[in-house]
Amino acid sequence: MFISWLVPVVLILLLIAASIRILPEYKRGVVFFLGRFQAVKGPGLVIIIPLVQKMQIVDLRVITMDVPEQDVISKDNVTVRVNAVLYFRVVDAEKAIIQVEHFVTATSQLAQTTLRSVLGKHDLDEMLSERDKLNDDIQEIIDSSAESWGIKVANVEIKHVDLDESMIRAIARQAEAERERRAKVIHAEGELQASKKLVEAANVMSENSAALQLRYLQTMSDMSNRNASTIVFPLPMDIMEAFKSMSRGPGPGKAGGSQQEPEQEPGQEP
Repeated sequence: MFISWLVPVVLILLLIAASIRILPEYKRGVVFFLGRFQAVKGPGLVIIIPLVQKMQIVDLRVITMDVPEQDVISKDNVTVRVNAVLYFRVVDAEKAIIQVEHFVTATSQLAQTTLRSVLGKHDLDEMLSERDKLNDDIQEIIDSSAESWGIKVANVEIKHVDLDESMIRAIARQAEAERERRAKVIHAEGELQASKKLVEAANVMSENSAALQLRYLQTMSDMSNRNASTIVFPLPMDIMEAFKSMSRGPGPGKAGGSQQEPEQEPGQEP
Protein backbone atom coordinates (compact mmCIF):
# COMPACT_ATOMS: atom_id res chain seq x y z
CA MET A 1 0.00 0.00 0.00
CA PHE A 2 2.84 2.37 0.90
CA ILE A 3 4.68 1.64 -2.37
CA SER A 4 1.57 2.39 -4.42
CA TRP A 5 1.48 5.91 -2.89
CA LEU A 6 5.23 6.44 -2.98
CA VAL A 7 5.65 6.09 -6.74
CA PRO A 8 3.14 8.83 -7.71
CA VAL A 9 4.56 11.18 -5.06
CA VAL A 10 8.10 10.71 -6.37
CA LEU A 11 6.92 11.29 -9.94
CA ILE A 12 5.13 14.47 -8.92
CA LEU A 13 8.22 15.75 -7.07
CA LEU A 14 10.42 15.04 -10.06
CA LEU A 15 7.96 16.81 -12.35
CA ILE A 16 7.91 19.85 -10.06
CA ALA A 17 11.73 19.88 -9.89
CA ALA A 18 11.96 19.72 -13.67
CA SER A 19 9.40 22.49 -14.05
CA ILE A 20 10.96 25.05 -11.70
CA ARG A 21 13.79 27.32 -12.86
CA ILE A 22 15.30 30.18 -10.88
CA LEU A 23 17.07 32.80 -12.99
CA PRO A 24 19.34 35.48 -11.48
CA GLU A 25 19.01 39.15 -12.35
CA TYR A 26 21.59 39.03 -15.16
CA LYS A 27 20.03 36.08 -17.04
CA ARG A 28 16.96 35.62 -19.22
CA GLY A 29 15.20 32.48 -20.44
CA VAL A 30 13.93 32.13 -24.01
CA VAL A 31 10.97 29.73 -23.83
CA PHE A 32 9.78 27.62 -26.79
CA PHE A 33 6.38 25.88 -26.80
CA LEU A 34 6.42 22.83 -29.06
CA GLY A 35 9.36 24.35 -30.94
CA ARG A 36 7.77 27.76 -31.44
CA PHE A 37 8.98 30.89 -29.66
CA GLN A 38 6.67 31.77 -26.80
CA ALA A 39 8.25 34.39 -24.54
CA VAL A 40 11.36 35.67 -22.78
CA LYS A 41 11.06 35.05 -19.05
CA GLY A 42 13.04 35.99 -15.99
CA PRO A 43 14.59 36.95 -13.73
CA GLY A 44 13.27 35.11 -10.70
CA LEU A 45 11.08 32.02 -10.57
CA VAL A 46 10.13 30.51 -13.93
CA ILE A 47 7.89 27.47 -14.38
CA ILE A 48 7.91 25.46 -17.57
CA ILE A 49 6.08 22.33 -18.63
CA PRO A 50 8.50 19.45 -19.22
CA LEU A 51 8.50 17.77 -22.63
CA VAL A 52 6.27 20.54 -23.96
CA GLN A 53 8.23 23.69 -23.23
CA LYS A 54 11.97 24.21 -23.59
CA MET A 55 14.00 27.10 -22.25
CA GLN A 56 17.43 28.37 -23.28
CA ILE A 57 19.22 30.67 -20.85
CA VAL A 58 21.08 33.78 -22.07
CA ASP A 59 23.58 35.81 -20.01
CA LEU A 60 23.07 39.59 -20.33
CA ARG A 61 26.38 40.61 -18.74
CA VAL A 62 29.21 42.19 -20.71
CA ILE A 63 31.38 39.52 -22.34
CA THR A 64 35.11 40.18 -22.67
CA MET A 65 36.51 38.45 -25.74
CA ASP A 66 40.16 38.29 -26.71
CA VAL A 67 40.43 38.55 -30.48
CA PRO A 68 43.29 36.28 -31.64
CA GLU A 69 46.32 37.69 -33.43
CA GLN A 70 45.69 38.50 -37.06
CA ASP A 71 48.22 38.90 -39.86
CA VAL A 72 47.47 42.26 -41.46
CA ILE A 73 49.07 43.84 -44.53
CA SER A 74 48.88 47.60 -44.18
CA LYS A 75 48.19 50.05 -46.99
CA ASP A 76 51.94 50.68 -47.41
CA ASN A 77 52.64 46.90 -47.71
CA VAL A 78 53.96 46.29 -44.19
CA THR A 79 53.06 42.97 -42.54
CA VAL A 80 52.09 43.26 -38.87
CA ARG A 81 50.43 41.04 -36.30
CA VAL A 82 47.57 42.67 -34.44
CA ASN A 83 45.35 41.47 -31.62
CA ALA A 84 42.52 43.21 -29.83
CA VAL A 85 39.92 42.85 -27.08
CA LEU A 86 36.17 43.10 -27.66
CA TYR A 87 33.48 44.03 -25.11
CA PHE A 88 29.88 43.21 -25.99
CA ARG A 89 26.62 42.11 -24.38
CA VAL A 90 23.24 40.69 -25.36
CA VAL A 91 20.45 43.27 -25.38
CA ASP A 92 17.79 41.12 -27.07
CA ALA A 93 17.77 37.51 -25.88
CA GLU A 94 15.19 36.46 -28.49
CA LYS A 95 17.35 37.54 -31.44
CA ALA A 96 20.52 36.14 -29.88
CA ILE A 97 18.96 32.66 -29.79
CA ILE A 98 16.77 32.69 -32.91
CA GLN A 99 18.68 34.81 -35.43
CA VAL A 100 22.16 33.26 -35.04
CA GLU A 101 23.64 29.97 -33.92
CA HIS A 102 26.22 30.38 -31.14
CA PHE A 103 26.26 34.17 -31.06
CA VAL A 104 29.59 34.26 -29.15
CA THR A 105 31.40 32.36 -31.92
CA ALA A 106 29.72 34.44 -34.60
CA THR A 107 30.77 37.68 -32.89
CA SER A 108 34.35 36.43 -32.55
CA GLN A 109 34.61 35.60 -36.25
CA LEU A 110 33.05 38.93 -37.19
CA ALA A 111 35.57 40.78 -35.02
CA GLN A 112 38.52 38.97 -36.63
CA THR A 113 37.47 39.69 -40.20
CA THR A 114 36.59 43.30 -39.40
CA LEU A 115 39.94 43.82 -37.70
CA ARG A 116 41.82 42.65 -40.79
CA SER A 117 39.71 44.61 -43.26
CA VAL A 118 39.80 47.92 -41.36
CA LEU A 119 43.51 47.90 -40.53
CA GLY A 120 44.38 46.91 -44.10
CA LYS A 121 43.04 50.26 -45.29
CA HIS A 122 45.48 52.31 -43.19
CA ASP A 123 49.22 52.93 -43.17
CA LEU A 124 51.55 51.68 -40.47
CA ASP A 125 51.94 55.17 -39.01
CA GLU A 126 48.18 55.45 -38.61
CA MET A 127 48.04 52.08 -36.85
CA LEU A 128 50.63 53.24 -34.34
CA SER A 129 49.45 56.81 -33.76
CA GLU A 130 45.68 56.81 -34.39
CA ARG A 131 44.46 53.84 -32.38
CA ASP A 132 41.47 55.68 -30.96
CA LYS A 133 40.13 56.41 -34.43
CA LEU A 134 40.70 52.82 -35.55
CA ASN A 135 38.99 51.49 -32.42
CA ASP A 136 35.94 53.62 -33.15
CA ASP A 137 35.80 52.48 -36.78
CA ILE A 138 36.04 48.79 -35.85
CA GLN A 139 33.43 49.16 -33.12
CA GLU A 140 30.98 50.91 -35.45
CA ILE A 141 31.29 48.20 -38.14
CA ILE A 142 30.93 45.28 -35.71
CA ASP A 143 28.04 46.95 -33.89
CA SER A 144 26.08 47.59 -37.08
CA SER A 145 26.57 43.99 -38.23
CA ALA A 146 25.76 42.37 -34.88
CA GLU A 147 22.72 44.54 -34.19
CA SER A 148 20.46 42.09 -36.02
CA TRP A 149 21.64 39.38 -33.60
CA GLY A 150 20.52 41.38 -30.55
CA ILE A 151 24.13 42.18 -29.57
CA LYS A 152 25.52 45.57 -28.57
CA VAL A 153 29.28 46.15 -28.90
CA ALA A 154 30.40 48.35 -26.02
CA ASN A 155 34.05 48.86 -26.91
CA VAL A 156 36.95 47.60 -29.04
CA GLU A 157 40.59 48.11 -28.06
CA ILE A 158 43.66 47.24 -30.13
CA LYS A 159 46.18 45.79 -27.68
CA HIS A 160 49.36 45.03 -29.61
CA VAL A 161 50.82 45.80 -33.03
CA ASP A 162 53.83 43.51 -33.46
CA LEU A 163 56.44 44.38 -36.10
CA ASP A 164 59.44 42.58 -37.57
CA GLU A 165 62.90 43.35 -36.22
CA SER A 166 63.96 45.03 -39.45
CA MET A 167 60.92 47.31 -39.37
CA ILE A 168 61.57 48.18 -35.72
CA ARG A 169 65.14 49.20 -36.58
CA ALA A 170 63.93 51.28 -39.52
CA ILE A 171 61.41 53.09 -37.31
CA ALA A 172 64.12 53.70 -34.70
CA ARG A 173 66.41 55.25 -37.34
CA GLN A 174 63.56 57.40 -38.58
CA ALA A 175 62.79 58.61 -35.06
CA GLU A 176 66.46 59.37 -34.41
CA ALA A 177 66.72 61.38 -37.62
CA GLU A 178 63.58 63.29 -36.69
CA ARG A 179 65.02 64.14 -33.25
CA GLU A 180 68.27 65.34 -34.83
CA ARG A 181 66.34 67.52 -37.26
CA ARG A 182 64.37 69.10 -34.42
CA ALA A 183 67.58 69.67 -32.42
CA LYS A 184 69.22 71.47 -35.35
CA VAL A 185 66.15 73.61 -35.94
CA ILE A 186 65.95 74.56 -32.26
CA HIS A 187 69.68 75.38 -32.21
CA ALA A 188 69.35 77.58 -35.31
CA GLU A 189 66.37 79.40 -33.82
CA GLY A 190 68.37 79.99 -30.64
CA GLU A 191 71.29 81.43 -32.62
CA LEU A 192 68.91 83.71 -34.53
CA GLN A 193 67.31 85.02 -31.35
CA ALA A 194 70.72 85.50 -29.71
CA SER A 195 72.04 87.46 -32.70
CA LYS A 196 69.00 89.76 -32.61
CA LYS A 197 69.53 90.44 -28.91
CA LEU A 198 73.24 91.12 -29.47
CA VAL A 199 72.41 93.65 -32.18
CA GLU A 200 69.94 95.37 -29.87
CA ALA A 201 72.53 95.47 -27.08
CA ALA A 202 75.16 96.91 -29.43
CA ASN A 203 72.74 99.63 -30.54
CA VAL A 204 72.00 100.57 -26.94
CA MET A 205 75.69 100.71 -26.00
CA SER A 206 76.58 102.76 -29.09
CA GLU A 207 74.16 105.48 -28.00
CA ASN A 208 75.99 106.00 -24.70
CA SER A 209 79.69 105.34 -24.22
CA ALA A 210 79.22 105.03 -20.46
CA ALA A 211 77.23 101.83 -21.00
CA LEU A 212 80.26 100.23 -22.65
CA GLN A 213 82.50 101.27 -19.75
CA LEU A 214 80.02 99.85 -17.22
CA ARG A 215 79.93 96.57 -19.14
CA TYR A 216 83.73 96.53 -19.17
CA LEU A 217 83.84 97.02 -15.39
CA GLN A 218 81.25 94.28 -14.88
CA THR A 219 83.38 91.89 -16.95
CA MET A 220 86.44 92.70 -14.85
CA SER A 221 84.41 92.06 -11.67
CA ASP A 222 83.30 88.67 -12.95
CA MET A 223 86.87 87.72 -13.83
CA SER A 224 88.15 88.65 -10.39
CA ASN A 225 85.81 86.14 -8.75
CA ARG A 226 87.25 83.19 -10.69
CA ASN A 227 90.16 81.16 -9.34
CA ALA A 228 91.93 80.70 -12.64
CA SER A 229 95.63 80.61 -13.40
CA THR A 230 95.16 82.34 -16.74
CA ILE A 231 93.32 85.62 -16.98
CA VAL A 232 92.45 87.26 -20.26
CA PHE A 233 92.32 90.98 -19.70
CA PRO A 234 90.28 92.84 -22.31
CA LEU A 235 91.15 96.37 -23.31
CA PRO A 236 88.66 98.87 -24.66
CA MET A 237 89.04 99.87 -28.27
CA ASP A 238 89.38 103.54 -27.28
CA ILE A 239 92.65 102.81 -25.46
CA MET A 240 94.03 100.99 -28.50
CA GLU A 241 93.21 103.98 -30.71
CA ALA A 242 95.02 106.27 -28.28
CA PHE A 243 98.11 104.04 -28.41
CA LYS A 244 98.05 104.08 -32.19
CA SER A 245 97.89 107.88 -32.32
CA MET A 246 100.86 108.16 -29.92
CA SER A 247 102.97 105.77 -32.00
CA ARG A 248 102.48 107.85 -35.14
CA GLY A 249 104.04 110.91 -33.41
CA PRO A 250 103.47 114.63 -34.18
CA GLY A 251 102.76 115.60 -37.75
CA PRO A 252 104.94 117.80 -39.98
CA GLY A 253 105.10 121.40 -38.87
CA LYS A 254 104.38 120.40 -35.29
CA ALA A 255 107.59 118.69 -34.20
CA GLY A 256 109.60 121.85 -33.46
CA GLY A 257 106.78 124.28 -33.25
CA SER A 258 106.25 126.98 -35.83
CA GLN A 259 109.35 127.69 -37.96
CA GLN A 260 110.55 131.33 -37.84
CA GLU A 261 111.87 133.09 -40.88
CA PRO A 262 115.58 134.25 -40.67
CA GLU A 263 116.13 137.87 -39.72
CA GLN A 264 117.35 140.20 -42.51
CA GLU A 265 120.47 142.27 -42.09
CA PRO A 266 120.17 146.03 -42.63
CA GLY A 267 120.73 147.00 -46.19
CA GLN A 268 119.76 143.64 -47.68
CA GLU A 269 116.78 143.36 -49.84
CA PRO A 270 114.22 140.89 -48.85
